[in-house]
Parts: sequence; C-alpha cells; structure tokens
Amino acid sequence: MQTSDDAYENFILRHLQHYGLFTGRVSPSCSPRRDQSPGRGRWAITQDYQSDTHPSPPRSPDNITGDEEQDAEGPYPLLLTKPVRTRQLLLDFVRGRPIPRLREPRDLLAIPCLSSPFQGVRWPAECEVTVDDIQHIEWDPPEAEPFYQCTGHERTPMPVGDDRGRVVYAIDPATKMPYFTCSRVGGTRGPLKNPSCPNVPETSLSFESRFESGNLQKAVQVGVHDYELTLRHDLYTTKHTQWFYFRVENMKAGVPYRFTIVNLLKPSSLYSSGMRPLLYSKRAASEQGQGWTRTGTNIKYYRNNVEEDGRPLYSLTWTLEFPYGGDTCYLAHCYPYTFSQLQRYLYAVMARSSVAAYCKLRVLCRSIAGNPVYVLTITAPGDGSEESAVKPAVVLTARVHPGETNSSWIMQGFLDFILSDSPDACLLREMFVFKVIPMLNPDGVVVGNYRCSLAGRDLNRNYQTLLQESFPCVWYTRNMVKRLLSERDVILYCDLHGHSRKNNVFMYGCDSRHDTSVDLQERVFPLMMSKNAQDKFSFSSCKFQVQKSKEGTGRIVMWRLGIRNSYTMESTFGGSTLGNRTGTHFTTRDLKAIGFHLCDTLLDYCDPDESKAQQCLAELNTLVALKMRRKLGLGDIDFEGSLDIVSVSDFESSTGGSNSSESDGPPVHLMSSVKQSQIQPPKKQLRSRKERNRLHRKLTRRTISRSAPKSTDTMVTTQPQPQESQPCTMSKKKSQDILTMVKTQTRARAEIHQCAICFQTSAPNHDLGFGCSAQIRRGARMPHHSPQEMFLHTVEAYDISTALPKFYRGGHVACPGAQPRPISGSSVPVSVHKDKQGQALPIHTASLTLSPRYEACQVTHCRLRSE
Repeated sequence: MQTSDDAYENFILRHLQHYGLFTGRVSPSCSPRRDQSPGRGRWAITQDYQSDTHPSPPRSPDNITGDEEQDAEGPYPLLLTKPVRTRQLLLDFVRGRPIPRLREPRDLLAIPCLSSPFQGVRWPAECEVTVDDIQHIEWDPPEAEPFYQCTGHERTPMPVGDDRGRVVYAIDPATKMPYFTCSRVGGTRGPLKNPSCPNVPETSLSFESRFESGNLQKAVQVGVHDYELTLRHDLYTTKHTQWFYFRVENMKAGVPYRFTIVNLLKPSSLYSSGMRPLLYSKRAASEQGQGWTRTGTNIKYYRNNVEEDGRPLYSLTWTLEFPYGGDTCYLAHCYPYTFSQLQRYLYAVMARSSVAAYCKLRVLCRSIAGNPVYVLTITAPGDGSEESAVKPAVVLTARVHPGETNSSWIMQGFLDFILSDSPDACLLREMFVFKVIPMLNPDGVVVGNYRCSLAGRDLNRNYQTLLQESFPCVWYTRNMVKRLLSERDVILYCDLHGHSRKNNVFMYGCDSRHDTSVDLQERVFPLMMSKNAQDKFSFSSCKFQVQKSKEGTGRIVMWRLGIRNSYTMESTFGGSTLGNRTGTHFTTRDLKAIGFHLCDTLLDYCDPDESKAQQCLAELNTLVALKMRRKLGLGDIDFEGSLDIVSVSDFESSTGGSNSSESDGPPVHLMSSVKQSQIQPPKKQLRSRKERNRLHRKLTRRTISRSAPKSTDTMVTTQPQPQESQPCTMSKKKSQDILTMVKTQTRARAEIHQCAICFQTSAPNHDLGFGCSAQIRRGARMPHHSPQEMFLHTVEAYDISTALPKFYRGGHVACPGAQPRPISGSSVPVSVHKDKQGQALPIHTASLTLSPRYEACQVTHCRLRSE
C-alpha cells in the first residue's frame, strides 16, 4: 500500500483500498482492451497527481520492471471494474487517458448546510446547549438613542445571595475539568436538565442562557420584581465577567423589574457615564420590525460588599419595563454577533456569483474545539504583470476577544463595502491584497466568554507563543503574516477590538522612536481616520506606546515583524461624545460605518497625491510641539528641537484596557510543566579589576572628548551673587541634548535616565538634592521640582567648584596639586529651597570644573516627583 506523510492523503489511499480500487501487483492480463472506454481503463496513480496542475502522463505499466513492482514508492495500478464510490477523486482526461487528482479538502470551505440545527458548531463536551437557533433582525432606531442622565438618587442594592433570596435559575458551570478536554457538536449528550429550581412561583421570570454566546450562571429572586444575577466566568478561568447575554420570559407588561449583576470585576465602566443595556423583544420584532433598543433607568455601577479570591466585586443595577406581557426578550451588554451568524453571512456572500471572482474563502486553521477559523483573500484577479504580483497587502482581524462584539459589526461593514461593486471598492481591490480574519476566537464566542479562549488565556497576549496546539488561532495568524511579508509589503495591520471604559472610536499604534526617517508617520492614518469620521473617531484618544505588558499583542508583534502601520482599533460599547452625536449611543449602522471609513481612509492614505499626508504631518508636528510644551511646562522658552530626540509617546498616558495578566502565558494544564522545564539563565561573569579599570579609563576619555569645549571662549563663568539669579543661556544644541534625559509622564511624574549633576563622575557624597542614585543609596530625602525646574536644572558637569555655597557643594576636595580644568557648562537658574529656619536659599550660577581625581562611572536612573 502506498503511504504519504500527509495524514489526509493516507486517509484517501486507505479509502480507495477499502473499496478494492487498488491491486497489489500488475498483471499483463489486466491490460485494457482497445474497445474499452477510457473511464474504465487501467492507469497508475502517484502523489504528483494530487496537485492542482495536470502532471505528465504516467509511465505505461508494461514498462515497469520487477524491481519497480516491489518498490513501495512505485506507481500502483487502479482498476475501474466497478463504479467509483468516492467523491474525493476528480478525473481529468489527457489525450483520452484519465488522470486522477484529489478534490480540495472540504475543510477549505467548511460552511455547513444551513438546515443543520447547530450548523456544525462544536462546544466543550460539558456544556448543555438548547436546540434553539437564536437569530435577531437587524434594525436601526430612527433617532439617536441618548445616554442615561444620572439623577444621583439611584439605588445601590447589595448582594443577599441564596440565604435571603429564592434561586429561580441555576446551571452547571460546565467546567468539570480544570481545563478543556474534548468537544462535541451540540455540546453534551442526553436530555437537558431543567435549570429552574423547584417551588418557583408562577409569577417569577423564567431565564435561559444555554445558547450560543449566552453566559448567565444563576438568577436569584430577592424581591417581588427584583432579581440578582450572577454571570459565568470565562471557561477554565476565575475572572473576566463583563459581557452578558441571556433570555427572559414570563414577564408582565408595565411592571418595573430590577436586575442587578453582582460579580463584575472591572472597577469602572461606561455604565457610570450613561451607557444603557440592550433589550430585544421577539414580539416587537415580528409585529413592528423593531430590533435591539437601549433601555433601562436607575442605572448604577458601583462596588458592592463582596470579594472573590481577594478581589473586590462590582455591581450593575437597572430597572426596565417590558413592552409586552408573556413575551420572549433578550438582554445584552452589546449587540450580539455569534459564530453561527458569521457563518450565515459568509454563506450568503459566497453564494453571489460575482464575488467568487475576487474573493476566496478558506479555513486558516481549526480552533481547540475544532471550529474553523475563516480567512478571506480579497483582491482583483491578476493580469500576469509584475505590478499585480507584488501588490501590497492589508491584514484585518477581529474578535480575538469574544465579548467585544462591536468589532464584528465593524468587520461586517468593512466586508460589505470591500465586496461591493462600488468604484472605490474596485479600486481598492486593484491596489491591494486583503487578508481578512473575521473571527479569531470562535470557541470563546460560542461559549459566551468575554476575553479568553478555551485554553483559559487571553489570545491577544500570546502572539509570540510557540504552543501551536494551545493557541492555533494566533499562531497561524502570525505565520500567515510572516509568509505574506516574504512575498509583498504589508501596508496596514488592524486588529478590531471593543473598549468598555472609553467612548468613541480610537486607535493604539506603535511609536517608531528609533527610526527618525518615519517620525510621526504612524500617526498619519489615525489622524486621517478622525477627519473622515469626525463624529465617531477621536484622535486625541489615540496612543502610540509600546508597553512591556503588551509585548504579546498582535499590534506590537506585527510591528516588530516589520509592519509600520500596525494598529489596534478600539470601538466603544457606549457611544459618541463628538460633533452632533454627543451623548448618544452607537447603533449597528454606526459600527458598520466605521468599516466603511476604514476603506475610505485607506484610499486617502495611499493617494498618489501626497498633499493630504503632508498636511497631516504638518498638523501633527504642531500638535506634538504643543503637547510637549504643556507637559514639560516650558512656557515661553524658545524650543526648536527636532522631535526625534524625545519620544512623543512618553508624554502619553497608558493605553489602559483590560488587565489580562492572569490570563497571559501557557494554558493552565501546562503551567506546572513549563515552570519545571524553565532553564535558569547563566550567571553573568564578573570582570576583573584590571578590565574594569581599563573600561573606566576608556569611558573617561570618551566623555571628556565629548564634553570638553573647543575653545575657552565658549565657557560661561559667572561669580555667585547671593540675591540675584542669572537667566538661562543654554544653546539650542544643549537644550536638545538635555531633552534626551527628560522623560515625563502624566500625573506630573518625570524621569531622568542620567543624573545631570553627577553624570559620569564618582561623587558619592554630594548633597545637591537632585535625587540622584547616590542619594538614593544613602537614603537621603529627594526634594520636589516642577517639570520646568527639572528641565532648566539639567546640566552636564564633572565636578562643582568651591565657589558654590556649602549647602549646594558636592562636598569634594580636589586632589592636591591638581589643576582644575574647565569644561562646557551652563548657568543654573534660581531654584528656591528652604533652610531649617524656613528661609529661601537660592541656587547661584557658577563655573563648572573638572577634577581629574574622580574616575568615570555611570548613574543609571534618577526619578523626580514634581509638586
């Protein structure tokens, strides 16, 4: 029997052997008759015929020697004496001779039949799943839905639990094992358990969440119309409860019901800023064509009196009146978008004959549970020219966090436009190759997780992983981008997300601080986006930091692979605070419009006419200069330094977002083995004293040559004047050098990476009070300075002359007989300090001298806190 390294090919070969289509030896009596039809003749099959191209005809069996018959790798004849009982073979005829090849595996187009009750969705084997196929109509309200206005009189009910309430709904946590083991279409086998508890009054509400993306764990009735709700954690974790989606029945119309979710984990939420939950009524949808609407009054988000594993819990409470009695309604955190809904959308898209010419749908990989991760390749058919072969690429992904459903609506808006017959869409397909992954985490979407996959980890912290089996979705995505970069340029990577604590739409990018040739270029695309979507996109909310805690995100990993424009687009769960949409919620139409604006901005960014890009760069330089002045407190000081010296991202606040530190790293069941297999890094070998002295002398010569003046005329020498201060006389070049040492952050914090006063000197006993590392080692108290004072105090020196008052002297004694040699310096402005009697002591300007007594040393860190 012929074998292959490919498991799929082996399966087909065994399949053919099972039906008697292979024979073990060639017999001359088996040669076909001339009057026999070509389809029933005898021909050989080899591995080469499994390619899409037609190979050359096989050799005639009559020419095969005896040794070749015994060779396991030789061709095997195939007898078609009976009908072929497989659909995996395709027969091509070359000169009347049949040439077999394998059909493309069905997994490449794994969209199951729409009549399937679960549409092939695979669940963890422990999950109970209802047979209902949940579908909602798409609808946009005729008017914008406003935020809830807080009155200050909202109630804050505290959890009472099962002791003082009646449990009306409870389901198994679906985590019998601490980690994922196996999956099954439709979840667990056997009849479903009744989630309603006994002795529940007939007037109580009926809850259900055992459907796709639902995650209600328990409901406790604590009043006649008050219900306390507990959400299920992300499977195989003990955290990430923010997304909710469940069904309610048996309600009465016109009765105010109160719902309180008691186990939320985030300390802040958009519900504190006026965001309202979503309500969907099946009766309103069937009778009035009305879909999801914002609803609720007396909305309050607050910390309750319960802790879980040492973490405080938060509650969300709201009241609402259902529009109809005896209705079936759904409540959700954001507009749901399930895996089955994505499959229905892709099925409808590929059913259009015109789309097949420029859109190919394939399966990138299979998730842990076996659900397909779809990838679409969208581009105009090539004409064989070199330009079409090297078209730049654009990569878009969404739903790596399953609870951020707004990203799927943005993705659908993007696909609606790029697959349309619009002239702009045709132009984009001519210009680019689009690689689109609409749902990176289908397992998490299916089970109703907010942030994690079935590995119990945040996929957006594991793009650097080597665990292909545990993180297949991001592992294959990263490899796909690597292969794409080897073939063509990738002009844009954008990962679509949702944000639970900020309004509007904005982007997180990566600051190319070490590449001055592309300075501020990463900010051009977001700025263009804000101009195209002025009432939805906020450029002021965009951040461009590369934080260590976010090293495993798709944005930073793709940026390090070489994609300059690598972004995370965050869309709010709430609404807009911009333009005429101020104080209103986003609808699905607004979210899909963001996808259209993304295409529009891509055209502007790649326009051969660079006037728009140049205008944006000029505007960015002005904005950044103003921000730097404001943060540094420069005021009216002349500052004309280039922006490549100080990274603008250091002046920006943290990108924030959800804390996934406990969901980072390998899966739970691999944690112990990984810890045991970690290899301790080798200890750093200490240098000998001779090597250290040689290194110090070399460093001293280098710093002296860099800092010594070219002529004595350039040195500033000023005698101390006790009652007056001298103005700052720093040159532009000096100010630029100083800016490299000034790192300010929000909250009025500043960091200086090299201490200015004791820079490159051995001054362990100085008492200048600038908070240098020498004082930190001695435990001295660090004074407070404003950012402007710090900027003006930052100077380079090797020693302080004895002309300074003792309070500000370095406390050094020059070597006897050594002649102090002046170096370049700057006058120091007044900085008010107080003595023990509370009187102000000014810092006076003085010349700076070099004492050869001290050897060079480096001061690594100095931190100052402003007042």
